[in-house]
Amino acid sequence: MRNDCFLPAEILLPHDIDMQKWAVVAVDQFTGDFSYWENLKAFVGDGKSTLNLVLPEIYLNGDTAARIANINENIDSYLSSGVFTATEEGFILTVRKTPFVDRRIGLIGKIDLERYEYSSKSDALIRSTEGTIEERIPPRLKIRKDAKAEFTHAMILFDDEKREITEKLYENREKYKKLYDFTLNFGGGSIEGYFIPKDEPILKRFDSLLDEDRLIKKYGKADEFLFAVGDGNHSLATAKAHWNAVKSGLSESEKNDHPARYALVEAVNIYDEGIYFEPIYRFVSGVDTVKFTDGLKKLNADFGVYADKKTEKFCVGATLPSSITAVDDYIKEYIGKNGGAVDYIHGEREIKEMVDKDGSSVAILFDKMEKGDLFRFVSEKGSLPRKTFSMGQGVEKRYYLEGRKIVKE
Repeated sequence: MRNDCFLPAEILLPHDIDMQKWAVVAVDQFTGDFSYWENLKAFVGDGKSTLNLVLPEIYLNGDTAARIANINENIDSYLSSGVFTATEEGFILTVRKTPFVDRRIGLIGKIDLERYEYSSKSDALIRSTEGTIEERIPPRLKIRKDAKAEFTHAMILFDDEKREITEKLYENREKYKKLYDFTLNFGGGSIEGYFIPKDEPILKRFDSLLDEDRLIKKYGKADEFLFAVGDGNHSLATAKAHWNAVKSGLSESEKNDHPARYALVEAVNIYDEGIYFEPIYRFVSGVDTVKFTDGLKKLNADFGVYADKKTEKFCVGATLPSSITAVDDYIKEYIGKNGGAVDYIHGEREIKEMVDKDGSSVAILFDKMEKGDLFRFVSEKGSLPRKTFSMGQGVEKRYYLEGRKIVKE
C-alpha cells in the first residue's frame, strides 16, 4: 500500500465504568474558563476518568510537576488494575453528534510518526496545518516521556471529495461490532464507536487519494499529501519529539515496531458534513485599549476590533494568513514593550462578553477560512499561522476516550 502512515492499532477502552465521567474534552479548550474545569473535576469526583490522565492547559501555570507525576501514577494504576480491555488490531469508526451538527464520522487508528512533519514547509504524507511553537512541547513531553499509554484528542483530515471511505463504512456500520454508545458530559453531544477489522477492503481507498493525476488536478502538482493535522498539532509534535529521543537508543530492527513510533489519532474527511471551520479570535487583556487599537490600525491586514462595546472593521485586501501573522506579530511586540496577555477564543459572543467584563481588554476578530481551501494552501504555501481556524466549537472537540500503550513490553 502507498498509504503506509495510517495503520490499525490495538486500542485500549475502559470497561464497567461510568462513560460519562470517563470521557472529557480536549485539554486545550476553555483555557479562559476556570470554572469549566473545576465543575468537571467536581462532576468526575472519585470516578475513573481521563481527566486524571491528562493535563488541562488552564493549569499549566501551576505546580505542573506534581500534576504530571500524578498523571503517570494514574496511568500505571489504571493499566495494572484492569480498567482497560484492548481491541484486536484494527480501527474504530466514530459517529459523533454535537449541539451544532447531527453527525461527524471519524476513523481511529495510529499514524507512523516517521511520516509526519511539523515544519512549516514539508513534503511528508502527514503535515501540520499551522505553525508549531517549540516551547509548547516540553511541558507535554514531561508527561509522555514517562507515560506507559497515550490518550488522544488529535484529529487529522483527509481530502476525499467523493466520500468513499468513512462514509461507506458508516453506511454499513450495522455489520460491525458496536464498542460504545453514550452521551458526553458538559454539552458535548453523544458518540458511538464500531470496531473495523484491519483487513476491511474499503480502507485501501486511501491509496486512491495518492493517484498522481488526481493530485495534479487537486493541487497543481504531484504532491503526495494525504493527511493534514486539524486538531492536536502540538500533541503530535510532542509524540514526534518523544519518538526521536527514544529511537536514538534503538537498533534499526527495534525501531520498526516500537510502540512510541506511532500515535493514536482520529481521521476525518474534510468534506464530512460535521466538519466546519470557525475563526479563532484574539483576546488581549491588561492593555491601554486606545493605544493598543491605534497601533492595530496601522497594520496592512484585514480584521475587526471590539472594544468599548463597539466593533470597528479594517480592510485593506490582505489574505487571511497574512492578516493573522501581522496581528500576532503586533500583539507580541506590544505586550513585550507594554505588558498584557493574549488568549485565543472561539465564538464571537463569548469573546465580546469577556471584553465587556474587562475594561482593559480588546477582541480582535477575523473572517473564517473555507475548509475546501486547506489542502491546496498547505501544499502550496506550507503551514498556516497558528490559531488560524478551529474545527467547530469548544464542546465539539474530541473527547479523550480511547488509549494505546506506547512502551515496549
